Amino acid sequence: MFLHSIGTALPPRAFTQAEVFAALQNNPTFHQLAPRSRALLRKVLQNRNGIETRHFCLEQMEDAFVFEPDKMMSRFQQHAPALAEAAARQTLQKSGLKFSDIDALLVATCTGYLCPGLTSYLTQSLGLSSSLTFLDLVGLGCGAALPAIQQASALIASGQARNVLVVCVEISSAASYLDDDPGVLISACLFGDGAAAILVSADAPPAQKKVRLLKTSSHLAPEHRDFLRFDHRQGLLRNLLAPEVPTLAAQHARTVFQRAGLQEKDITGWIWHAGGRDVLAALRAEFSLEENDTRHSTEVLRTHGNMSSPSCLFALQTALANGTPDGRWWLASFGAGFSSYGALLDVST
Repeated sequence: MFLHSIGTALPPRAFTQAEVFAALQNNPTFHQLAPRSRALLRKVLQNRNGIETRHFCLEQMEDAFVFEPDKMMSRFQQHAPALAEAAARQTLQKSGLKFSDIDALLVATCTGYLCPGLTSYLTQSLGLSSSLTFLDLVGLGCGAALPAIQQASALIASGQARNVLVVCVEISSAASYLDDDPGVLISACLFGDGAAAILVSADAPPAQKKVRLLKTSSHLAPEHRDFLRFDHRQGLLRNLLAPEVPTLAAQHARTVFQRAGLQEKDITGWIWHAGGRDVLAALRAEFSLEENDTRHSTEVLRTHGNMSSPSCLFALQTALANGTPDGRWWLASFGAGFSSYGALLDVST
């Protein structure tokens, strides 16, 4: 099974961290926070934390801090289908396939809820067959790209599909929140909007670079569920992010890697979910990596922030475009649950 082309999509407007803080200062909610909370936001947004800009589906940054459930839900409903469609169209254009060649569609998101789900919107906007297999994956958080690829692989292995379109889209600006919880505040400084789509196929792509999926591995640790999750408050999603997350991300990533029967010397390219500066540092320490080994994820984090589920596909696209040596690559994501996933890829020219 092969991973064909990757398409990505971003809102047109990018905001610097300084612009985010300036907008926060003009919002009444900011001044209702405790002095310690205001100081934390100022420190994170005004100092180097690995993020320079983030893209948001906003006309102006101030709109992100209008915490009205109907407006935030409307933002998701308006922008999630459009960003997902843009990423999907780019993917198909790069692959050389037609929309009529797609016989399964999987869409992952966690920053909003639609019923029917985003597969309904994409099937219509892309003109996909009404008889295709479709599945909406909701609630997997930042790690969702890899379990979606696992499901695509299963569909292909069972003969139910030959070409599966996998789309991950997050409108994090529709799921922002502010209160005096430090993890909630850090989340407001990390996440951005974006979408990525990848074509998973039974056939090798005609492109020069071939990416074959060799095996996948996963680990679920429900005992750590409350360290990284959404909850609800006043009709809004509220992201909980504990200080233990970087350490847990590295520990569970090690478990997934070991379950795949791998050693560091087997890997020529490391593609990690860009969860945050401290997360990437913990992964480097756990796997004895240099900063250069995580450069693709670092670059995604720098220019886009943590986009949740699309982030690891952005990093994979960056690695494919920027001369990472052929061989065996390790693609890894992790997120709510605490869940962790990995995929061993064979990359050849």
